[in-house]
Amino acid sequence: MSSSAPKVYPPSAEFAANANATADMYDRAEADPMEFWAEQARRLDWETPFDQVLDWSDAPFAKWYLGGKLNVAYNCVDRHVVAGKGDRVAIHWVGEPGDSRDITYSQLKDEVSRAANYLASIGLQTGDRVAIYMPMVPEAIVSMLACARLGLTHSVVFAGFSAAALRSRVDDAEAKVVITTDGQFRRGQPAPLKTAVDEALGTGDDAAASVQKVIVVRRTNHDPDLNWVQGRDVWWDDTVGEASPDHEPEAFDAEHPLFLLYTSGTTGKPKGIVHSSGGYLTQAAYTFHTVFDHKEGRDVFWCGADVGWVTGHTYLVYGPLSNGATEVIYEGTPNSPDEHRHFQIIERYGVTIYYIAPTLIRTFMKWGRAIPDAHDLSSLRLLGSVGEPINPEAWRWYHEVIGHGRCPIVDTWWQTETGGIMISPLPGVTECKPGSAMRPLPGISAKVVDDNGADVADGEQGYLVLDRPWPGMLRTIWGDAERFKDTYWSRFAEQGWYFAGDGARYDDDHALWVLGRVDDVMNVSGHRISTSEVESALVSHSAIAEAAVIGAADETTGQGIVAFVILTEGAESSGDELIAELRNQVATDISPIAKPREINVVPELPKTRSGKIMRRLLKDVAEGRELGDTSTLVDPGVFEAIRAQRA
Repeated sequence: MSSSAPKVYPPSAEFAANANATADMYDRAEADPMEFWAEQARRLDWETPFDQVLDWSDAPFAKWYLGGKLNVAYNCVDRHVVAGKGDRVAIHWVGEPGDSRDITYSQLKDEVSRAANYLASIGLQTGDRVAIYMPMVPEAIVSMLACARLGLTHSVVFAGFSAAALRSRVDDAEAKVVITTDGQFRRGQPAPLKTAVDEALGTGDDAAASVQKVIVVRRTNHDPDLNWVQGRDVWWDDTVGEASPDHEPEAFDAEHPLFLLYTSGTTGKPKGIVHSSGGYLTQAAYTFHTVFDHKEGRDVFWCGADVGWVTGHTYLVYGPLSNGATEVIYEGTPNSPDEHRHFQIIERYGVTIYYIAPTLIRTFMKWGRAIPDAHDLSSLRLLGSVGEPINPEAWRWYHEVIGHGRCPIVDTWWQTETGGIMISPLPGVTECKPGSAMRPLPGISAKVVDDNGADVADGEQGYLVLDRPWPGMLRTIWGDAERFKDTYWSRFAEQGWYFAGDGARYDDDHALWVLGRVDDVMNVSGHRISTSEVESALVSHSAIAEAAVIGAADETTGQGIVAFVILTEGAESSGDELIAELRNQVATDISPIAKPREINVVPELPKTRSGKIMRRLLKDVAEGRELGDTSTLVDPGVFEAIRAQRA
């Protein structure tokens, strides 16, 4: 983009005049935060009204909307039907091979009720956990809402994760049911999925002790000899499909656990993030309405995330549906059958709000503007970015080429742990700077501080902290309250602040710039992957004695995984064959997403005298920079050997 491009992008007068957000929201929220959050909660239907907004007396364990009871599924489905909107399309579903379904709110209510009735019939009770391991099919959303309807706590596991990753999550949550599909489509071809469930759940002495049923949706129908465990495995069509569409939802306490979502930690074991019902849904509904400027009955929303990630939970399921939205859900990849697919979908369904990751925007840039230019994208009126900081060049390309210079862009910062968007421009209010998330939303408070918790000056880098509780905040880590406190609250325990794990700075205009992770969690295409998880997978190979993994800058994926490995005594480097084995080992143990971009076999790793591997210096090497301070290393000369290996 030209160096003469604008530095600030104000909203158009027309957009501002009709925006859901208003500039005075910041002042109102600051003047009385509890009343502000009470207002947002009252946008929902409560069977029993809450009598206290927040109890923070046992910090960092929060309780929001005390005394209140509601049903999340009722708020997302039934209440729209009751209000006479049952014929409105809730979901335009687009399958990868080209099949499609439109599902109205009335139809969704029936489907969710059938699933709830079947789950109740097999003895599941409030608080039981259900694992959902599915591609982007409507039944995944129906399953989530059915769990919410019954007060079951769902744990959605991304369908790209390995059998080992699924097993660890099933065991940790003690899930009683797994819902999956026979297979999933990948670039037009069916790929098995239930086989991964069978491998994960094991047999005999190795069987997952908690699982009683596996419910299988017939999606690909590709395997006439599909493995079937009698008494455990049932087809969705034969069970859920035969259940009654009538079901009366029960209201649950605002603090009832709605779902677990596992996220990478800086130690190998993934963390089961616990989200509540009332607080989470309040923030999901508020942020969807305000940040996306959603106009009920007029907009068509499309979030490009997978339901296996938190973005899919909040902005594919709970945020849009609680607002009565019509949304697109797409099963496939952006270039199947070709690179026009996303733009064809926008054109066909008249998408007005489009929310994707910077990785995808940069991919579109690589493909060239001729592809989006071949389509009528005039329906778009607002664009969003999620998953990682967006570089200004990609922001401007997105604004100019996809948004034709007229669509506001909401560059959103948030996390699995925060439940919903925390920092973002307000469309119609904010003058945007490309690459900046601008400022915390009304009701949210954040600071950029140094090691001692003191505010840093504008222009200086510091740690991003959240200094006040918020409704959608994680409540704990499943089964591990100490880890919850240690992971998120110990860095600034004296002040009682949540440490996000990201660096940030305010610029001279006090616009907030998020700089990415400061710990050992990598952000690959918006997916958080722990360095230690990848290192563990590499070391599990018999030829590897030690491994160090870093996330290096990648113009497409944000970060690419680069590994440095030391061979075991007697092992020989067999070139490409060993590298392929190692990459496949990581894919098997974690996910294909976690495959290292580059693996270097080195004679030694840079270590301090205390034995700590200096990943910061390996990052310098991988990104081609001059080395930082090497004075603490046992042997600074190790880098000559590493560079020689990479040459």
